[in-house]
Amino acid sequence: MVWYHEGTPACERLVRGFRGISAMASGIEFKHAYYPESDGKPMGETDEHRQEMVRHIELLEYFFRGQQVYVSGNLLLYYEQGNPRKFVVPDAFIAKGLSHRPRRIYKVWVEGKAPDLVIETTSRKTRRKDMTEKPAIYARLGVKELFLFDPDEEYLEPPLQGHRLAGTGFVAIVPESDGSLMSQELGLRLGVGEGHLQFVHPETGERLLTGAERAEREAEARRALEVEVARLRDALARQTPL
Repeated sequence: MVWYHEGTPACERLVRGFRGISAMASGIEFKHAYYPESDGKPMGETDEHRQEMVRHIELLEYFFRGQQVYVSGNLLLYYEQGNPRKFVVPDAFIAKGLSHRPRRIYKVWVEGKAPDLVIETTSRKTRRKDMTEKPAIYARLGVKELFLFDPDEEYLEPPLQGHRLAGTGFVAIVPESDGSLMSQELGLRLGVGEGHLQFVHPETGERLLTGAERAEREAEARRALEVEVARLRDALARQTPL
């Protein structure tokens, strides 16, 4: 066995070598680190909460179609390289500048950024985590905006709350005169209507529609057009001499 005495050149070289190895290891994702695709928990506490989460994702996916914006939700987001226990599961989120390719999990160090905006659909079981634990993680990661929505209107007062990152923490977004909240990241106003979280164009007042709502609106327009065509044909027939 070789002994190195403190302060000797050989001992200093050995210490520098260990420091170099430690620095290299800090940037390595070890192959044995396994990042699960599920935390084993249900997507939503109730059907209502699950449907609301899916609705938010659908609306934002359509809104950002054709753009370099990744929209997802209920996806395990890992934020500490090499530590699979450090994760959070946003109900819905967007990350600008990323392709919309499908992902099984989201690794912050691989994507090069955290989400820009997160929407949490709050329930009886999740409200404490949604209001304390998750915001602390999101602020540390640099998420720019966080919205909390309570579809039951039982756990949050008001049922829609928004927060914007300022420094190292979040500050409340001041509501508009109608109670809606302006999202700088979306360029949309968020409000509550018909039991849902609504996304509204501030210039036109038009809200984002789901695929089913768009199909119904198109069907109504077709029916109205058919009625108008029939009316015109009837009027023309009455004016045409025999």
